[in-house]
Amino acid sequence: MRYDSAFIDGQWQPVSGTETLGLVDPSTEEEFASVRLAGTAEVDAAVAAARAAGAAWRAADRISVLRKAREAIEKRRAEFAGLITRDMGCPPKIADLVQVGTPLAVLDGFLSLSEVPDETIAHSLVVREPIGVVGAITPWNYPLHQVVAKVAPALLAGCTVVLKPSEVAPSAALLLAEVFDEAGLPPGVFNVVVGTGPVVGAALAAHPGVDMVSFTGSTAAGRLVSRAAADTVKRVALELGGKSASVVLPDADLAKAVKATVSNAFLNSGQTCTAWTRLLVHRDHHDEAARLAGEFASAMADRLGPLASKAQWDRVQGYLAAADATLVAGGPGRLENRDRGYYCKPTVYSGVAPSSVLAQEEIFGPVLSVIPYGDTDEAVEIANGTPYGLAGGVWAADNETALAVARRLRTGQVDINGARFNPLAPFGGYGQSGIGREMGKFGFDEYLEVKAIQLPA
Repeated sequence: MRYDSAFIDGQWQPVSGTETLGLVDPSTEEEFASVRLAGTAEVDAAVAAARAAGAAWRAADRISVLRKAREAIEKRRAEFAGLITRDMGCPPKIADLVQVGTPLAVLDGFLSLSEVPDETIAHSLVVREPIGVVGAITPWNYPLHQVVAKVAPALLAGCTVVLKPSEVAPSAALLLAEVFDEAGLPPGVFNVVVGTGPVVGAALAAHPGVDMVSFTGSTAAGRLVSRAAADTVKRVALELGGKSASVVLPDADLAKAVKATVSNAFLNSGQTCTAWTRLLVHRDHHDEAARLAGEFASAMADRLGPLASKAQWDRVQGYLAAADATLVAGGPGRLENRDRGYYCKPTVYSGVAPSSVLAQEEIFGPVLSVIPYGDTDEAVEIANGTPYGLAGGVWAADNETALAVARRLRTGQVDINGARFNPLAPFGGYGQSGIGREMGKFGFDEYLEVKAIQLPA
């Protein structure tokens, strides 16, 4: 793995700076490699290469190239999963099924889309064209999926890309550069520059040669990206934080709903922006729901991976130490059967006040808050009562009842009675959960400009 280089214009080029960052296996707390951090010089070179490659890429058979890349990812699936496990601690089974399986499904979804046809509106021809050079900034929690969700539609639309993956977990993105190169992606179409957010991320967002920046990460970092991009008035797409609610209506199957909510909340050790971290149950069912949640959480302890880094461990432990609610399971400290690694106890609190820090802030760890409500109106009010609006779930005895409540939730996606993920459906948030959408046609449209050509009568 080339941790001392940037992939620019189809070649691995040594990074000019001397600053390095140690990459640490979160399951052992041991450093396994050191990455040399890129700077603004590498960003400038990558943007120049992307701009130069644009015209030829727009004329290329892009679908064929991306299909070859998809086949190559599948062939090296075990390698991708292994790198993700080592970089950020995801257990091998989840790394294969979710961390690699999901981006493959997402890529299949984009490849299934037909060419976007021109439209005729009265005497105008409406055409769609690639926006140009895309700066993609991705996080460490899903280090292949978040890349594919941005890069695949951008490339299929005819854009060229400069990717800044997380410097904490860069290996999957670096391997993807190899895969794309071997699949025949022309030089300059896809470039990878590994560096920090304040340096490389800020430079990409502000760069006059970048036509769009697509960012996934925290809401605080998203604000910085927006500010950096403002002077050049480029398009900005943001997929940010969440504090999603799983609303269990009184007639729902309580055990089924609670078990599914715990599983969702603790996927990827809780390091998922769409995690249902608030379990809303009728006050008559609160104690039973809390008991069940605690049992399910404790049963999952041996199946969770570590948190991705020391910084993330410290963040989650800070929330646990300051929690003001009834502890049902877990709590501060390392998982009992682990003598090393950033293994956090799967934690459940009950009687959580809707306005409390536990219920309002994104913790990004395996922490679930059980919150009682009195009636459906109050449940909806609590669910909508955070600055976020990314995901959620509704549980009821029948789908129509659940759908009626789902329509009232101010959030970008809602699962009814445990419905499964759809890679063709739009993904994105309301409020401080972001701007724009990913996945399917809606994600594809983000990377297109719309032009009206008026035709003579």
